Amino acid sequence: MKRLGALFRPSYAQKLSLVATVPLIAAVAAIAVLVAYQSRTLAEREIKALETQLLEAKKAELANYVTQARNGFYFIYGNAAPDDRDAQDRVAQILSAMIYGTDGFFFVYDYDGTNLVSPRQTEMINRNWSGLTDSEGTPIVDELIEIARSGAGYHSYLWPKPSTGEEARMITYVTSFPSWRWAVGTGVFIDDVLATVASARADVEARVQQTFFYIGIITLAALLAVFLTGMGLNIRERRLADAKLKKLTQRVLDAQEEERGRVARELHDGISQLLVGVRYALDTARRKFDRSDPSAGEPLKKGIETLGEAISEVRRISRDLRPGVLDDLGLGPAIKALAEDFQERTGIDVSFQTVVFRNRLDGEAKIAMYRIAQEALTNIERHAQASHVKIDLRGHKKGATLRIEDNGRGLPEDGPTGGLGLRNMQERVEQLEGQLRLAKPRGTDGTIIEVTVPLSHLLPPERETSERPKVPA
Repeated sequence: MKRLGALFRPSYAQKLSLVATVPLIAAVAAIAVLVAYQSRTLAEREIKALETQLLEAKKAELANYVTQARNGFYFIYGNAAPDDRDAQDRVAQILSAMIYGTDGFFFVYDYDGTNLVSPRQTEMINRNWSGLTDSEGTPIVDELIEIARSGAGYHSYLWPKPSTGEEARMITYVTSFPSWRWAVGTGVFIDDVLATVASARADVEARVQQTFFYIGIITLAALLAVFLTGMGLNIRERRLADAKLKKLTQRVLDAQEEERGRVARELHDGISQLLVGVRYALDTARRKFDRSDPSAGEPLKKGIETLGEAISEVRRISRDLRPGVLDDLGLGPAIKALAEDFQERTGIDVSFQTVVFRNRLDGEAKIAMYRIAQEALTNIERHAQASHVKIDLRGHKKGATLRIEDNGRGLPEDGPTGGLGLRNMQERVEQLEGQLRLAKPRGTDGTIIEVTVPLSHLLPPERETSERPKVPA
C-alpha cells in the first residue's frame, strides 16, 4: 500500500490542477442539476396547464353535444309518460343516428345496467353490463349510472375505439332522464391530448439533455483552458526555475572561484612569502654555522619568528574557511572572534554586544549567520570607508536577530546595486526562511544590515541541555 501511495502521489502541478478543476466541476455539476430541476419543474407545470386546458375544452364540447341532443328530442321526452314505450323507441332511434367523427356516438343505459343504445358497438345492446370495468380495474357502467343518478358529470376510463378496436383513454359526459330511469351520454377519446402532452414532455426532456450537452461542452472547454493554462504556467515556471538554477549554479561557481582566488592570493602573498623568508633565514644561518660565525643565531631567530607568523596566517585562513570556535563555543564567540580579527587587521573600531540565548541556533542557521557577518564585514572593509562598526546579536520571541551597523558612505541613492555579496546574503536568508533588511541610520551616514531568523531554527532547551553545556549562541 505504501508503494502504491508513493506511486500515485500527485505532484505540485497536479495538486494545483486539482485545486482549480475540482471546484469548477462541482460548481458546474450543481448548476446543471439545478437548471435541469428548474426546467423540468417549470415545464411540468406548463404541461399540466396545457393538459387541463385541452381536457376542459373536450369536456365543454361533450356537455354541448349532450345539451344539443337533449334539446333535439326534449319535445318527445317532455310530453311522454314514464312507461311510454313508443316515445322511448323514438328517442333511442334519434340517439342511434347521432354519430359524429370516426368514433363519436351516444349511449344509453338504464339504471339496472342494460345497454339500450350503442350505434358503434351494436353487440352490446340489450345486454346487462353492470360490474363492467376497464383493463385498469376502473368501474364503467356502474359509475356512469351513479353519476346520472346524481344529475350529470364526467367519467374517464379505457374503452375500445370503434375504428381500431384498440383500447384508448376516453372521457364521457353523462346525464339523466329520471322519469325513464335512463343514463344518457357521449364520449370522446383523448389519445390526441395524451399524445400532445407526451410530445411536450419528450420535447422538454430533449431540451434538458441538450442543455446538459451544452453545459458539458462549456465545462470541457473550461477544463481544457484550465489545463492548458496550468500547463503553460508549469512550463513557464519550470523554465524560470531552470534559469534561476543556472544563475544560482553560476553564482555558486563564481563564489567558489572567488574564494579559491582569495585563498590563493593569501597563500601566495602571505604564507608563500613568509615561508620564503623562513627558507632564506635558515639558509643564511646554515652558511654562518658552516663558517662558525658567532652571529649565526640571528637569522635562525628571525626564521623562527617568521615561521610563527606563517603558522598564525595558516590558522587565520583556516578560521576564515571554517572557524572551529563556531562548533566549539557557538555563534556569539565566533562572531566576536571575527570582529576582533577584523579590528586588528583593518584598524576599524568594532563594538560587539550579545546575550546568552535561551535556545541554541541549529547548525544551518549558525553557519549562515556567521557567513552573513563575514560577508558584511568584507563589504565594509572594501567599500564603506567606515571608522566604526557595531555588531549586535540577540534572541527574542520571534527568533534571533543579527544587526551590523557602520558609519561609512552608506547605500547608493538608487538603492543597493545587488552585488555578489549582497545576493549571497539574500540567498542564505531565504534558505532560512528569514528576513534581510537594509537601512540607513537616522541622522547620519552609514548602513544597517539586519538579519532575522525564525523560531523554527532555534533548538529546544531540552535538546540543547542534553547535547552540551549552555553557552552563548
